[in-house]
Amino acid sequence: MNALEFLFSLSFVFLVMFLTYTTLIVVPFVRRRAAVEGDPGAFEWHAFIPCRDEAAVIAETVKRTRERFPTVHLWIIDDASTDGTGDIVSAFADTDPLVHAVIRRLPDARTGKGAALNAAYARLAEWRELRGNRGVEDDRTIVIVLDADGSLAENALRQAAGPAAFGAPDVGATQVAVRMSNRDDPAPAAGQGRLGQAWARYLIRMQDIEFRTTIAAMQVLRMRTVSVGLGGNGQFTRLSALRAASADAGVPWGDALLEDYEVGLRIMLAGYRTVYAHDTFVSQEALPSARRLLTQRTRWCQGGLQCARYLPKIYASRTFTNAGALEAAYFLAIPYIQLIGFVLWPTVTIAMVVSGALSPGGLFGWLAGATWIIPLWVLTGILPFALWPLVYVTREERHPVWRAGLWGLGYWLYMYQSYICVVRAFGRMVAGRRGWTKTRRNAEAGRLLLAVEA
Repeated sequence: MNALEFLFSLSFVFLVMFLTYTTLIVVPFVRRRAAVEGDPGAFEWHAFIPCRDEAAVIAETVKRTRERFPTVHLWIIDDASTDGTGDIVSAFADTDPLVHAVIRRLPDARTGKGAALNAAYARLAEWRELRGNRGVEDDRTIVIVLDADGSLAENALRQAAGPAAFGAPDVGATQVAVRMSNRDDPAPAAGQGRLGQAWARYLIRMQDIEFRTTIAAMQVLRMRTVSVGLGGNGQFTRLSALRAASADAGVPWGDALLEDYEVGLRIMLAGYRTVYAHDTFVSQEALPSARRLLTQRTRWCQGGLQCARYLPKIYASRTFTNAGALEAAYFLAIPYIQLIGFVLWPTVTIAMVVSGALSPGGLFGWLAGATWIIPLWVLTGILPFALWPLVYVTREERHPVWRAGLWGLGYWLYMYQSYICVVRAFGRMVAGRRGWTKTRRNAEAGRLLLAVEA
């Protein structure tokens, strides 16, 4: 086998893997059934909200969460903010016994989101000890992780308390669905003209489609493989599961840039199940800027690369199912597959064109005899992405079907950002840059800073 034949064979293997995985996630998703709700009163609820320069959004989040869930304790973590976030948080804590300020100071602060969450975890343990652990036991105490702009749906606690979630004693964590709160904002990009606003609306809609279909479908498949991944927003965990996840490192959250997925792995390795709740959700802002989106996704991709170190433990674990181990391995291998694809797909395309040009009939003669290529390209290269907007408008949010066609092409193009992010993530890994790059909020439009790295 020569080099060209090897490249064609490798591209075929990657294509079959991708199409198989797409089929495996879309079928269970469209066939899923609604979950039964439970009684939130059977549990004690604590929400951790990490904040690093979140003065633009945190006050509204605290007010909204306290009004919607009056029995939930809020642990607001100020990670050495410089914009007055700490003062806002402290003011709430001084007047509300269910709001607790966790103030971190340099040089112990700004060491990553996982470290901030661990600080709140330690404070919660101290608080429970001072109370003599009054209240419910550890397995009835639930910790929620919310973004500073996160907004939980009103039925979130009922869904989390249901028999498919914490109503089952072996469930250690539940991840709820994620929606974009600004998906219908007609002017999401402050100070931009009509073209800039249209571009921002496009990016926001694509993120909403991505989270509510593709990512959600991956989670529904993981329900069957018993390997649901946790996200950084709308993450629910039993306190007892967090304690079990702390057995090796002493703290539940690790230092990976994808600390949410990492803590989920630790919880599963400790013997608990993780589940996904699609019938409730947390809303968060989508990013209307391509630069900020790439910054965010590069961080996520690099975090996934860091989590690959758990693969030996996953395959050696008796708590992971065979299907779960295979699914986790595929997910953690995606960045490597994409990096290879970044070089492979253009190389194969160029090789085909050159081969056609050198054929007896020349390039145009070769194209005339290879009309099957375009339908095959549409079927295998575009349709697997374009089908998700159709699922979106028929099952998630009602829109005219013609929009699914336009959004389908847009979604196909949107997904190419992953190749840019994976190259940047590998570049950061090689350069030894592992800091936590925080993407600024949309309400901070007046600030020139794109992101801050610890």
